[in-house]
Amino acid sequence: MLRNPIQVRLEKFEPWQQITFMASLCERMYPNYVHYCEATGFAEPQTYRVILDSIWELLTVKNAKINFERQLEKLEEMIPELDDDSIYLTYPAIDACVALSTFLHGILDRDVLEEAMFKISQLSVLTVAQLVEAQTGEEVTDENQKDIDVICEEWDVQWAIFRPLREAEERDIDLIKDLRQELRDENVSNIGLELDY
Repeated sequence: MLRNPIQVRLEKFEPWQQITFMASLCERMYPNYVHYCEATGFAEPQTYRVILDSIWELLTVKNAKINFERQLEKLEEMIPELDDDSIYLTYPAIDACVALSTFLHGILDRDVLEEAMFKISQLSVLTVAQLVEAQTGEEVTDENQKDIDVICEEWDVQWAIFRPLREAEERDIDLIKDLRQELRDENVSNIGLELDY
């Protein structure tokens, strides 16, 4: 586990802040899944987009009615499997799906919502660490992570998502929409993959 002070601060979040934080991290992992699907023809990435959009809808539309159990069933059919011939992109694609699955489980069972948030925060960093290890052959540890720019950048982005959420005194629909739009406009994943649409 890679540690960062943000993990302690996240404990104070209300459920709407937790859900927004997780939606933001999944939004950043989405391009990884798209690139994998485009490279392999494995699945239609639009399904991931629709599931994630339904969560944003839960946050921004009053009385939104969404069947998250059905969304979870759809997602389970889209998770890639690893085998000996798997390309590197399979790993971040699986991480993106695991993050969204963890998120949906948290929404369905609010008792595990906070735990889901910590798992997704960690998973997003580990996806980056996995890339570093694949490129350099060097293991990323709690001790050396501060010397690795892309790991520091990932934590910085998580802090940048955290801060405005922490400052909001109550559920702020405009803030949620702004965060979502900003992430979509950037269109860059946690490992630097871009979407060109």
